[in-house]
Amino acid sequence: MRVVKHEHAFLTIEHGGETLVIDPGAFAPSLGDPANVTAVVVTHEHPDHWAADHLRGIRARFPEVPMFTTAATASASPVDMTVVAPGDEVRAGAFRLRFFGGTHSEIHSSIPLIDNVGVLVNDALYYPGDSYAVPGGVDVEVLAAPIGAPWLKIGEAMDFVLAVAPRRAFGTHDATLAAPGLAMHRDRLEWAARQGGGEFARLDAGDALEI
Repeated sequence: MRVVKHEHAFLTIEHGGETLVIDPGAFAPSLGDPANVTAVVVTHEHPDHWAADHLRGIRARFPEVPMFTTAATASASPVDMTVVAPGDEVRAGAFRLRFFGGTHSEIHSSIPLIDNVGVLVNDALYYPGDSYAVPGGVDVEVLAAPIGAPWLKIGEAMDFVLAVAPRRAFGTHDATLAAPGLAMHRDRLEWAARQGGGEFARLDAGDALEI
């Protein structure tokens, strides 16, 4: 299984000649040319995690591809999507998807909380969306850890990595950080990953990790 980090929260996972797309958001100017897309996951409704044009483009190329998301995102989407919730498990082509969490991390008390689902892919890669939801009882091989956001405090992000204790981790959700801040936050998450005997990969957009 090959994980490719793209801009901000956008990931693609390649396995068995198939591709899973996660959070194709508005911060990604293009989705490139993913081959044989067999599933799409959108963790929540914020536009940095999905863009109407991106979803339309995927649907045009792959008319039958299932797309999984929260109820609010499904209702706003220009294409048909399937609603999932924490505890659900689905299979799509080469991918087994298990969903966790349920709620977006708080940005501020004045801003209503929204639904958010983290996704565990093939019992190996975990991406929590915009939350610190820990997948209980799961031995995570690779963690895609949010590293910068209006809701994110780096100490809490470190605690999240410590709690998951993955064998490997990399930072995602990073478009809000300038280069000096990104480097500092990577240092902190690398420290947290090492406490559990794990490693941290400093992936930029276009870089890949083999699982």
